[in-house]
Amino acid sequence: MKTSYLKFEKVSKVYPTPKGPFVVLEDFNLDIREEEFVSIIGHSGCGKSTALTMVAGLNSISGGDILVEGQRVTGAGPDRAVVFQSPSLFPWMTALENVLIGVKQVFPHATKTQREDICKYYLSRVGLGEAMNKKASELSNGMKQRVGIARAFALKPKVLLLDEPFGMLDSLTRTELQETLLEIWHREKITAIMVTHDVDEAIFLSDRVVMMTSGPYAKVGKVLNVNFPRPRIRKELIERADYYEKRGCLIDFLEGVDHEEEESESEDSMSGGFLPPQDGQSNTPVLESSI
Repeated sequence: MKTSYLKFEKVSKVYPTPKGPFVVLEDFNLDIREEEFVSIIGHSGCGKSTALTMVAGLNSISGGDILVEGQRVTGAGPDRAVVFQSPSLFPWMTALENVLIGVKQVFPHATKTQREDICKYYLSRVGLGEAMNKKASELSNGMKQRVGIARAFALKPKVLLLDEPFGMLDSLTRTELQETLLEIWHREKITAIMVTHDVDEAIFLSDRVVMMTSGPYAKVGKVLNVNFPRPRIRKELIERADYYEKRGCLIDFLEGVDHEEEESESEDSMSGGFLPPQDGQSNTPVLESSI
């Protein structure tokens, strides 16, 4: 078993407000192994994206530490690539030029041809081999997100961060891009964290699914091991009885079914060594701040 690669150690996030401090995350602890794919689910406002942006160095850490290969995260860096729900491309640039911007920064000593070859390779991997010279303004939403995925992998990051990357896409495009992402991730073996509201997406892509308690004062509630073999074929996966057991576990947690009773159970089969929520956290409202 690979050792801890990305680590949250008693991480907290506090925002000042006119009414006093608003604690989004408190005592957030999580160990992620090298080359592991982990999804984080939870209700809106629980701090999923906040945790992700702190790993990216785009959001300051109020307390505790986030470590990548033992090094504290103190700011943004190309070793942590982010794919957001909207890829934010420069519309007047081609798909190739949009990917090339980051590659030039990460590989300053490479030749022009070498940098372009990197971009072309990943654009081809996401299915844009024939469209890489189209301007971003001419691309569909699905194609734009493919550019965003190619741009992230082209940076050769240590950690890939995905914040609801398929949330704005239609179901068919979403399914296609999930499979594309999984195929490239399986080839590249990059440690990945994804925030999602989709339990089926989380199970299909992940090695483990982290269930966050409702905020404020959100933390890791339970962790579900998804021990299905890879590579995964969606049709075969949904025919497994244990697929629906895992799906039911996630839905029950999100709906608060036997929440307190489940928290008191042994962590051995589900949590992988993570701390359960402290007493008093299970009765917080389902929908809170949009922070």
